[in-house]
Amino acid sequence: MTNENLADEIIKRLHQNGHEAYLAGGCVRDRLLGRTPKDYDVATAALPGQILEYFPNSVAVGAKFGVILVLGDDAKVEVATFRCDHDYLDGRRPESVSFTRSAKQDVERRDFTINGMLFDPAQARYLDFVGGRADLEAGLLRAIGKPRERFAEDRLRMLRAIRFAARLGFTIEEETLRAIQDQAAKIEEISAERIRGELNRILTEGGARRGFELLDETGLLEVLLPEVAAMKGVPQPKQFHPEGDVWLHTLLMLSQMETPSAPLAWGVLLHDVGKPPTLRFAERIRFDGHVEAGVKMAEQILERLRFSHDDRDQVMALVANHMRFMNVMDMRGSTLKKFMRIESFDEHLELHRLDCRGSHGSLDNYEFVRRKLEETPVEELRPPRLLTGGDLIAAGYSPGLAFKEILNRAEDAQLEGVLQSKEAALAFVKERFQPPTGKEVRR
Repeated sequence: MTNENLADEIIKRLHQNGHEAYLAGGCVRDRLLGRTPKDYDVATAALPGQILEYFPNSVAVGAKFGVILVLGDDAKVEVATFRCDHDYLDGRRPESVSFTRSAKQDVERRDFTINGMLFDPAQARYLDFVGGRADLEAGLLRAIGKPRERFAEDRLRMLRAIRFAARLGFTIEEETLRAIQDQAAKIEEISAERIRGELNRILTEGGARRGFELLDETGLLEVLLPEVAAMKGVPQPKQFHPEGDVWLHTLLMLSQMETPSAPLAWGVLLHDVGKPPTLRFAERIRFDGHVEAGVKMAEQILERLRFSHDDRDQVMALVANHMRFMNVMDMRGSTLKKFMRIESFDEHLELHRLDCRGSHGSLDNYEFVRRKLEETPVEELRPPRLLTGGDLIAAGYSPGLAFKEILNRAEDAQLEGVLQSKEAALAFVKERFQPPTGKEVRR
C-alpha cells in the first residue's frame, strides 16, 4: 500500500463516519505542480479520540495538537484535527489549541498560502480559502494572513520560506520578505537542531544556491553562519579563480550539486571557510593555512548546530583533504592508494569535481583519479598487511613509537609492489631498522 492509497482510505472511512476530511498541505501543492508528493497529510473535523477509534493501527504522535499517525502496510499518514492555535510564547509552538469544525479556520493558522490548500479526492475538488492556487501559478511564496504574526508564532517559518522558495524557484512576496528581514535576528530563539534540519534541507532538496542567496538577502545568513557571510568580497587569484570572490565560487559549487548527502553539501559550503581569516597580499593573493583554519572553523560551526559525530567528522575530513587533489599526479603510488581509500572517498572526489567546475574548469586531476580508481582492484587498494606489530615483536623489536613508522614504511613498499611476502617484508625492515642492541631476534 502506498501513502496515497492509505490517505484515500482514511478519507473514505472518515466520510463514512460523517466527518469532513481532506488531503492537506504539501501533498496538495505538489499534486498541482505535477510532482510526486513524498508524504500525505489528512485534515479532518474528527477528534483525536475518534480517529484512534476508527483506525486501531494508529499512534498518537501529538494528541495535544490533534495529530495521529495512521499506519498501513508499508505506509503512514498523519491525520490532524481541524484546530485554532492560541498564543505562541516561545516562537515555536502554541501554548494550547482549540479543535474546530471549520476547515477555513484550520487553514488560516498554517504557514504559507501554497501549503494552505485542501483536496477532497472523493469529489475531486479543491478548497482554497487563502489564494494558494493563484500564488502557486504566479510562483509566489506568501505567508497566510499577516507575515509578521506568522513568523512570530514560529520563527522557523522564516527558514521554511527560504527552503520552499529555493526548491520551487519561487519569489518571496514583498511583505513576507520584509517580515523575514525585520525578524531575522530572532531566528536564534529556535533550537540548533531545528535550524540544522532546515539548513540541511535547503542544501540537499534542490535550489541550494538560490537558498543561500535568499539567506543572505534576508539577513539570516549573517545571524546563523557569519563565517560563510564573511566570504563575500574576499578576492581570489584570477589564474585559479576567474569566477570571482570566495562567495561566488561557493555559490557556483552549490548550484552544480545534484543529490548530495548532507555532509557533502556542508563540505561544499565550508571547504573554503578558512579563506577570509587567512587572506593576505604578498606577490599575489595568498591564503596560507586556510585548510587548517577551515577545519577548526567547520568544527565550531558543526558543533554549534549539534551535528552528529559521524557527520561532523566527514565534513571536517572533506575540508581537510580538498586541496590534496592538486598533487595527485605527483604522488607516489602508495600515497595515492592511501588517499583513494579514505572513508567515503566518492564524496571527496565529487567535492573536487565541483571545486573545479566552480573555478578554473579543468577536470584533469579529477579524471586522473577516477581512472586510477577504475584501474585499481580493491585487493591492490586495500591488501592485507604483510607485517603486524606481533611480527615485529617476534623479530626482536620492542614496542614503541617507531612501530608506526616501521609498519608504514613496509606497507608503502607493499603498495608500491616492491614487497609481496612476509619474508620479504621482514628482510626489508631488518635492512632499514635494526633491532635494539643486545636483544636477540626471537625466532
